[in-house]
Amino acid sequence: MDQAEKLRDMVKQQSVPRRISRVITITSGKGGVGKSNMAVNLAIALSRLGKRVVILDADFGLANIEVMLGIRPQYNLADLMFRGKTLTDIITPGPENIGFISGGSGIQELTNLTRDQIVYLIQKLVELDERADIIIIDTGAGIADSVLEFVAASTEVLLIATPEPTSITDAYALLKTLNRKTDFSLQDTVIKMVANRIDTYEEGKELYDKLSLVVSKFLNFKLEYLGALPQDNIVSKAVMRQKPAMILYPNSPFPKKITEFANILCENESEGTQGKKGIAQLFSNLLRSRIKK
Repeated sequence: MDQAEKLRDMVKQQSVPRRISRVITITSGKGGVGKSNMAVNLAIALSRLGKRVVILDADFGLANIEVMLGIRPQYNLADLMFRGKTLTDIITPGPENIGFISGGSGIQELTNLTRDQIVYLIQKLVELDERADIIIIDTGAGIADSVLEFVAASTEVLLIATPEPTSITDAYALLKTLNRKTDFSLQDTVIKMVANRIDTYEEGKELYDKLSLVVSKFLNFKLEYLGALPQDNIVSKAVMRQKPAMILYPNSPFPKKITEFANILCENESEGTQGKKGIAQLFSNLLRSRIKK
Protein backbone atom coordinates (compact mmCIF):
# COMPACT_ATOMS: atom_id res chain seq x y z
CA MET A 1 0.00 0.00 0.00
CA ASP A 2 1.50 3.37 -1.05
CA GLN A 3 1.33 6.60 0.96
CA ALA A 4 -1.66 7.96 -0.98
CA GLU A 5 -3.67 4.79 -0.27
CA LYS A 6 -2.73 4.98 3.40
CA LEU A 7 -3.94 8.59 3.51
CA ARG A 8 -7.28 7.65 1.96
CA ASP A 9 -7.71 4.92 4.56
CA MET A 10 -6.81 7.29 7.40
CA VAL A 11 -9.32 9.90 6.23
CA LYS A 12 -12.04 7.26 6.02
CA GLN A 13 -11.24 6.15 9.56
CA GLN A 14 -11.81 9.63 11.00
CA SER A 15 -15.16 10.11 12.66
CA VAL A 16 -17.61 12.02 10.48
CA PRO A 17 -18.11 15.52 11.96
CA ARG A 18 -21.56 16.58 13.09
CA ARG A 19 -21.13 19.67 10.97
CA ILE A 20 -19.20 20.26 7.76
CA SER A 21 -18.13 23.80 7.01
CA ARG A 22 -18.70 25.51 3.70
CA VAL A 23 -15.32 26.24 2.12
CA ILE A 24 -15.04 29.17 -0.31
CA THR A 25 -11.67 29.49 -2.04
CA ILE A 26 -10.78 32.91 -3.46
CA THR A 27 -8.17 33.03 -6.21
CA SER A 28 -6.97 35.06 -9.20
CA GLY A 29 -4.75 34.72 -12.24
CA LYS A 30 -2.49 37.58 -11.17
CA GLY A 31 -1.68 39.52 -8.04
CA GLY A 32 -2.98 42.94 -7.11
CA VAL A 33 -6.58 42.45 -8.27
CA GLY A 34 -8.20 42.68 -4.81
CA LYS A 35 -8.36 39.06 -3.77
CA SER A 36 -7.42 39.54 -0.11
CA ASN A 37 -9.70 42.57 0.16
CA MET A 38 -12.52 40.39 -1.05
CA ALA A 39 -11.68 37.70 1.51
CA VAL A 40 -11.59 40.06 4.51
CA ASN A 41 -14.65 42.11 3.67
CA LEU A 42 -16.73 39.12 2.57
CA ALA A 43 -15.88 37.40 5.87
CA ILE A 44 -17.23 40.38 7.81
CA ALA A 45 -20.37 40.57 5.66
CA LEU A 46 -21.05 36.86 6.23
CA SER A 47 -20.41 37.24 9.97
CA ARG A 48 -23.03 39.99 10.07
CA LEU A 49 -25.48 37.46 8.63
CA GLY A 50 -24.88 35.24 11.65
CA LYS A 51 -22.26 32.92 10.15
CA ARG A 52 -19.19 31.76 12.06
CA VAL A 53 -16.37 32.64 9.64
CA VAL A 54 -12.66 31.80 9.64
CA ILE A 55 -10.19 32.96 6.96
CA LEU A 56 -7.24 30.72 6.10
CA ASP A 57 -4.45 32.84 4.62
CA ALA A 58 -2.97 30.36 2.14
CA ASP A 59 -0.89 32.97 0.32
CA PHE A 60 2.05 31.53 2.18
CA GLY A 61 4.83 33.81 3.28
CA LEU A 62 3.09 37.10 2.35
CA ALA A 63 0.67 37.55 5.29
CA ASN A 64 -1.77 39.79 3.41
CA ILE A 65 -4.71 39.12 5.71
CA GLU A 66 -2.90 40.07 8.90
CA VAL A 67 -1.51 43.23 7.28
CA MET A 68 -4.98 44.30 6.14
CA LEU A 69 -6.41 43.71 9.59
CA GLY A 70 -3.45 45.28 11.39
CA ILE A 71 -3.20 42.21 13.64
CA ARG A 72 -0.07 40.11 14.12
CA PRO A 73 -0.91 36.45 14.89
CA GLN A 74 1.06 34.70 17.57
CA TYR A 75 0.90 31.28 15.87
CA ASN A 76 0.24 29.85 12.41
CA LEU A 77 -0.66 26.59 10.67
CA ALA A 78 2.89 25.27 11.03
CA ASP A 79 2.59 25.63 14.82
CA LEU A 80 -0.45 23.36 14.72
CA MET A 81 1.32 20.75 12.64
CA PHE A 82 4.77 20.75 14.16
CA ARG A 83 4.84 22.59 17.49
CA GLY A 84 1.96 21.13 19.44
CA LYS A 85 -0.33 24.16 19.34
CA THR A 86 -4.09 23.67 19.39
CA LEU A 87 -6.65 24.91 16.89
CA THR A 88 -7.73 27.54 19.42
CA ASP A 89 -4.11 28.74 19.67
CA ILE A 90 -3.74 29.35 15.93
CA ILE A 91 -7.10 31.06 15.24
CA THR A 92 -6.46 34.77 15.70
CA PRO A 93 -9.56 36.82 16.59
CA GLY A 94 -10.42 39.51 14.06
CA PRO A 95 -13.04 42.27 13.87
CA GLU A 96 -16.77 41.51 14.12
CA ASN A 97 -16.26 37.95 15.36
CA ILE A 98 -14.31 36.64 12.38
CA GLY A 99 -11.16 34.61 12.93
CA PHE A 100 -8.15 33.99 10.72
CA ILE A 101 -5.37 31.45 10.47
CA SER A 102 -1.98 32.45 9.12
CA GLY A 103 -0.46 29.85 6.83
CA GLY A 104 3.04 30.76 7.92
CA SER A 105 5.95 30.20 5.57
CA GLY A 106 4.34 27.41 3.54
CA ILE A 107 3.17 23.83 3.45
CA GLN A 108 6.11 22.33 1.58
CA GLU A 109 6.73 20.21 4.68
CA LEU A 110 3.45 18.35 4.09
CA THR A 111 5.09 15.73 1.90
CA ASN A 112 7.30 14.79 4.84
CA LEU A 113 4.58 14.34 7.43
CA THR A 114 4.62 11.13 9.39
CA ARG A 115 1.52 8.99 9.65
CA ASP A 116 0.85 10.29 13.17
CA GLN A 117 1.21 13.90 12.01
CA ILE A 118 -1.27 13.33 9.16
CA VAL A 119 -3.79 11.76 11.53
CA TYR A 120 -3.35 14.65 13.97
CA LEU A 121 -3.77 17.30 11.26
CA ILE A 122 -6.94 15.73 9.86
CA GLN A 123 -8.38 15.40 13.36
CA LYS A 124 -7.72 19.10 14.07
CA LEU A 125 -9.27 20.15 10.76
CA VAL A 126 -12.34 18.05 11.47
CA GLU A 127 -12.59 20.11 14.65
CA LEU A 128 -12.38 23.31 12.56
CA ASP A 129 -15.20 22.01 10.36
CA GLU A 130 -17.35 21.75 13.46
CA ARG A 131 -16.42 25.22 14.76
CA ALA A 132 -16.93 27.30 11.60
CA ASP A 133 -19.92 27.65 9.31
CA ILE A 134 -17.82 29.12 6.50
CA ILE A 135 -14.07 28.94 5.90
CA ILE A 136 -12.67 31.38 3.35
CA ILE A 137 -9.34 30.40 1.81
CA ASP A 138 -7.29 33.27 0.39
CA THR A 139 -4.87 31.62 -2.03
CA GLY A 140 -1.83 33.03 -3.72
CA ALA A 141 -2.20 34.42 -7.24
CA GLY A 142 -1.23 32.79 -10.51
CA ILE A 143 -0.64 29.22 -11.63
CA ALA A 144 1.92 28.05 -9.09
CA ASP A 145 1.38 24.48 -7.89
CA SER A 146 0.53 25.68 -4.36
CA VAL A 147 -2.35 27.77 -5.76
CA LEU A 148 -3.66 25.19 -8.22
CA GLU A 149 -3.63 22.43 -5.60
CA PHE A 150 -5.92 24.45 -3.31
CA VAL A 151 -8.27 25.37 -6.15
CA ALA A 152 -8.39 21.81 -7.51
CA ALA A 153 -9.22 20.46 -4.05
CA SER A 154 -12.06 22.99 -3.56
CA THR A 155 -15.74 22.66 -4.41
CA GLU A 156 -16.59 26.38 -4.45
CA VAL A 157 -14.24 28.96 -5.99
CA LEU A 158 -14.47 32.73 -6.45
CA LEU A 159 -12.23 33.91 -9.30
CA ILE A 160 -11.34 37.63 -9.12
CA ALA A 161 -10.53 39.51 -12.32
CA THR A 162 -10.28 43.17 -13.35
CA PRO A 163 -10.74 44.80 -16.79
CA GLU A 164 -6.96 44.95 -17.29
CA PRO A 165 -6.02 42.74 -20.29
CA THR A 166 -3.32 40.99 -18.23
CA SER A 167 -5.86 40.10 -15.53
CA ILE A 168 -8.22 38.54 -18.06
CA THR A 169 -5.53 36.54 -19.86
CA ASP A 170 -4.03 35.38 -16.56
CA ALA A 171 -7.46 34.34 -15.26
CA TYR A 172 -7.94 32.25 -18.38
CA ALA A 173 -4.45 30.77 -18.01
CA LEU A 174 -5.29 29.72 -14.46
CA LEU A 175 -8.52 28.02 -15.58
CA LYS A 176 -6.77 26.35 -18.52
CA THR A 177 -4.00 24.98 -16.32
CA LEU A 178 -6.50 23.91 -13.68
CA ASN A 179 -8.56 22.07 -16.28
CA ARG A 180 -5.52 19.99 -17.22
CA LYS A 181 -4.94 18.76 -13.68
CA THR A 182 -5.91 15.14 -13.22
CA ASP A 183 -7.16 15.79 -9.67
CA PHE A 184 -9.55 18.58 -10.77
CA SER A 185 -13.20 17.56 -11.14
CA LEU A 186 -15.57 19.80 -13.08
CA GLN A 187 -18.56 17.93 -11.67
CA ASP A 188 -17.51 18.69 -8.09
CA THR A 189 -16.52 22.34 -8.51
CA VAL A 190 -18.47 25.59 -8.88
CA ILE A 191 -16.40 28.54 -10.12
CA LYS A 192 -17.94 32.01 -9.88
CA MET A 193 -16.25 35.06 -11.38
CA VAL A 194 -16.18 38.46 -9.67
CA ALA A 195 -15.34 41.47 -11.84
CA ASN A 196 -13.45 43.95 -9.68
CA ARG A 197 -12.60 47.64 -10.14
CA ILE A 198 -15.12 48.30 -12.89
CA ASP A 199 -16.47 51.71 -13.86
CA THR A 200 -19.98 50.48 -14.71
CA TYR A 201 -21.80 47.27 -13.91
CA GLU A 202 -22.28 46.75 -17.66
CA GLU A 203 -18.48 46.68 -17.96
CA GLY A 204 -18.36 43.92 -15.36
CA LYS A 205 -20.91 41.83 -17.23
CA GLU A 206 -19.00 42.34 -20.50
CA LEU A 207 -15.82 41.17 -18.77
CA TYR A 208 -17.59 38.03 -17.59
CA ASP A 209 -19.13 37.39 -21.03
CA LYS A 210 -15.70 37.57 -22.70
CA LEU A 211 -14.05 35.17 -20.27
CA SER A 212 -17.06 32.86 -20.09
CA LEU A 213 -17.18 32.58 -23.89
CA VAL A 214 -13.58 31.39 -24.29
CA VAL A 215 -13.87 29.11 -21.24
CA SER A 216 -16.99 27.48 -22.68
CA LYS A 217 -15.49 27.18 -26.17
CA PHE A 218 -12.00 25.96 -25.39
CA LEU A 219 -12.24 24.41 -21.90
CA ASN A 220 -15.78 23.08 -22.20
CA PHE A 221 -17.09 24.11 -18.80
CA LYS A 222 -19.42 26.79 -17.48
CA LEU A 223 -18.08 29.77 -15.57
CA GLU A 224 -20.72 31.36 -13.33
CA TYR A 225 -21.03 35.06 -12.47
CA LEU A 226 -21.37 36.39 -8.93
CA GLY A 227 -21.28 40.07 -9.87
CA ALA A 228 -19.12 43.18 -10.13
CA LEU A 229 -17.39 45.46 -7.63
CA PRO A 230 -17.01 49.15 -8.47
CA GLN A 231 -13.77 51.09 -8.55
CA ASP A 232 -13.90 52.73 -5.11
CA ASN A 233 -11.05 54.76 -3.60
CA ILE A 234 -12.21 53.93 -0.08
CA VAL A 235 -10.71 50.45 -0.54
CA SER A 236 -7.13 51.70 -0.82
CA LYS A 237 -7.78 54.14 2.04
CA ALA A 238 -8.93 51.24 4.23
CA VAL A 239 -5.84 49.20 3.33
CA MET A 240 -3.60 52.12 4.31
CA ARG A 241 -5.38 52.34 7.66
CA GLN A 242 -5.25 48.54 8.09
CA LYS A 243 -8.99 48.35 8.72
CA PRO A 244 -11.63 46.63 6.56
CA ALA A 245 -13.63 48.91 4.26
CA MET A 246 -16.82 47.23 5.54
CA ILE A 247 -16.15 48.82 8.93
CA LEU A 248 -14.60 52.17 7.99
CA TYR A 249 -16.89 53.09 5.10
CA PRO A 250 -20.09 51.01 5.45
CA ASN A 251 -22.20 53.24 3.20
CA SER A 252 -19.82 53.31 0.22
CA PRO A 253 -20.51 51.34 -3.00
CA PHE A 254 -17.85 48.66 -2.39
CA PRO A 255 -19.13 47.50 1.04
CA LYS A 256 -22.71 47.55 -0.21
CA LYS A 257 -21.85 45.20 -3.10
CA ILE A 258 -19.90 42.91 -0.77
CA THR A 259 -22.99 42.71 1.46
CA GLU A 260 -25.04 41.86 -1.63
CA PHE A 261 -22.61 39.07 -2.52
CA ALA A 262 -22.83 37.68 1.02
CA ASN A 263 -26.62 37.59 0.79
CA ILE A 264 -26.50 35.85 -2.60
CA LEU A 265 -24.05 33.24 -1.32
CA CYS A 266 -26.21 32.54 1.71
CA GLU A 267 -29.39 32.36 -0.37
CA ASN A 268 -27.71 29.89 -2.74
CA GLU A 269 -26.04 27.89 0.01
CA SER A 270 -27.78 24.58 -0.67
CA GLU A 271 -27.27 24.93 -4.42
CA GLY A 272 -23.66 26.05 -4.21
CA THR A 273 -22.51 23.48 -1.66
CA GLN A 274 -24.04 20.25 -2.86
CA GLY A 275 -21.49 17.58 -2.04
CA LYS A 276 -19.44 19.96 0.08
CA LYS A 277 -16.62 18.20 1.87
CA GLY A 278 -15.35 20.69 4.40
CA ILE A 279 -11.84 21.82 5.22
CA ALA A 280 -10.69 18.42 6.51
CA GLN A 281 -11.52 16.73 3.20
CA LEU A 282 -9.96 19.59 1.23
CA PHE A 283 -6.67 19.18 3.07
CA SER A 284 -6.79 15.41 2.70
CA ASN A 285 -7.17 15.93 -1.06
CA LEU A 286 -4.27 18.39 -0.96
CA LEU A 287 -2.06 16.01 0.98
CA ARG A 288 -2.93 13.16 -1.35
CA SER A 289 -1.97 15.30 -4.36
CA ARG A 290 1.41 16.12 -2.81
CA ILE A 291 2.11 12.56 -1.75
CA LYS A 292 1.56 11.34 -5.31
CA LYS A 293 4.37 13.57 -6.58
